Amino acid sequence: MGIDIQLVGPMPMPHYWADRSLAADFSRATNEGIAAFCRKAPDRLIGLGTTALQHPDLAVAELQHAIGPLGLRGVSVPTTVGTRELADPAHEPFWAAAAAAGALVLIHPWGCSLGPRLAAHYLGNTIGQPAETTIALSHLIFSGLLDRHPRLRLCACHGGGYLPSYIGRSDHAWKVRPDARGCADPPGAYLRRIWFDSLVFTTLGLEHLVAVAGADRVVLGTDYPFDMGVTDPLQRLDAATGLSAGDREAIRGKNATELLRLTAGAEAATAGGTR
Repeated sequence: MGIDIQLVGPMPMPHYWADRSLAADFSRATNEGIAAFCRKAPDRLIGLGTTALQHPDLAVAELQHAIGPLGLRGVSVPTTVGTRELADPAHEPFWAAAAAAGALVLIHPWGCSLGPRLAAHYLGNTIGQPAETTIALSHLIFSGLLDRHPRLRLCACHGGGYLPSYIGRSDHAWKVRPDARGCADPPGAYLRRIWFDSLVFTTLGLEHLVAVAGADRVVLGTDYPFDMGVTDPLQRLDAATGLSAGDREAIRGKNATELLRLTAGAEAATAGGTR
């Protein structure tokens, strides 16, 4: 693919049904496995772990272990925690710890909660998973969580779902609806405080994502090895003729270098690849 440095993380399967003991064992084993895998090629592989958000204090402890002794850069989380949203107050300790530590939190959907209407034609993935990300990000924004934790390093897979392409509706609701004023600024302003991967499948979609979020907030995504992933991320980036050379250079590696706090950038890096 032409990728020099890859962020490697676990499949985004949260197992939120697990009790405290099993969740602790599962998280620890997963994170140790990711760390061991990345040690095989430390100049090319960077690790991302998991944590048990259904047990908030355990989630904090495992996050700290992952980014401390194991040397991982953060954790991947799905779009919900069982029946709770990521923005639920129960998860406030986790978000506070992640922000304080400068840990990356990658949001990747797993499954779809939108019901049987999406059960056919793979719609649960093609439509449902971007919708899941859109809903999760909207809760994080509208709840004011990003106001409380301005240092949070949050990256959304698949270009952030549908939110960047229809953010104007969210901004309008924020202006006209008192119940949509949980955040200090219009929702669109928060897109420039979130990172997004570039996996939006069309050059027009990528150019729009850059226009609304900023060229400094987009990193290469492959979604490898899933069937909805791509094997030519650099060619897709180069095909976006509406981007400047500086924009493309930032997305190729500069942004991921900053997001992952690397000491030196490679020719190309991705923060949305292998799970």
